[in-house]
Amino acid sequence: MNKKHKKEKDTSDKKLKIAFYWAASCGGCEIAVLDINEKILEVVSNADILFWPVAIDSKYKDVEAMPDNFIDVCFFNGAIRTSENEHMAKLFRKKSKVLISFGACAVHGGIPGLANLANREEVFRAAYLDNPSTVNPDKTLPKTSVKVKEGELILPEFYDTVKSLHQVVDVDYFLPSCPPPTKLIVDALDAIVKNKLPEKGSVLAPLKSVCDECRFEKSEKIIRGIKRVYEVDKVEEKCLLEQGIICLGPCTRGGCDARCLDANMPCTGCGGPTPNSIDQGAKMISSLASILGLEGEEKMSDEEVDRLIEQVRDVVGTFYKYTLPVSLINRRVIK
Repeated sequence: MNKKHKKEKDTSDKKLKIAFYWAASCGGCEIAVLDINEKILEVVSNADILFWPVAIDSKYKDVEAMPDNFIDVCFFNGAIRTSENEHMAKLFRKKSKVLISFGACAVHGGIPGLANLANREEVFRAAYLDNPSTVNPDKTLPKTSVKVKEGELILPEFYDTVKSLHQVVDVDYFLPSCPPPTKLIVDALDAIVKNKLPEKGSVLAPLKSVCDECRFEKSEKIIRGIKRVYEVDKVEEKCLLEQGIICLGPCTRGGCDARCLDANMPCTGCGGPTPNSIDQGAKMISSLASILGLEGEEKMSDEEVDRLIEQVRDVVGTFYKYTLPVSLINRRVIK
């Protein structure tokens, strides 16, 4: 080996080995990595990216051929919906020294987790049989294997329940939000490059809530009714909750600089629960009940209380939009 090649090999040996994977998700987390812009040049100068479906043509067999713990850090986004997702979660766990649950779907189950309101049969019926835009005269449903003239085709099994990544494999760190804000991604990459990651199990995001980052004026809250954004003539420069708009800022971990609120849109909770909160939805329901004009509940008729509560449309979709699989209720009970 000549000196030039030896120098290149020595440099390569010192570079980190990073992987990105995309399970049950929309792919936004993958694009969020690209949003770090020129910072990506610094990343590739310090690390070799071994697997990244959105940007690199690599195969599962490439990962399977790697020695155990060969990858220094793997960013795994997406929930576990299929047997393929589970296989790759276990494979990357085995091949990676550090596994980061990346984005709301991996950390909390995310929007795919709302499918836990149904079971597999109900999902298939809605998607392939009762869907008005689907033509399926033979009522064909997905199968795990099918024989064609070229041979047998194998497809992943579609699971009955959506799970977060840490409900399937051991996870070292959590980087929430939908998608994770660029600043949090850059901070995580800096910590990895400088070998300054916190203790295992940490959430790589601030301890404060979205409310702490929101610029809107806050005061004592008592609301008499619930409104949607389009029902408000003009959004004022004050707390959206005080204007009657459900905003999950009080029960959601910050780190996003309250960007949705800057656009006059309420927080929908993608950062997951605040520290020391075990159920984001329950905490928000409790917060809302404390300000929803129920202080005189004992003087109200049952019909009046019902009318107040019924103003909340789609309770699960509002309070558990990103966290149903890791919540206390977890999924709908289906007998």
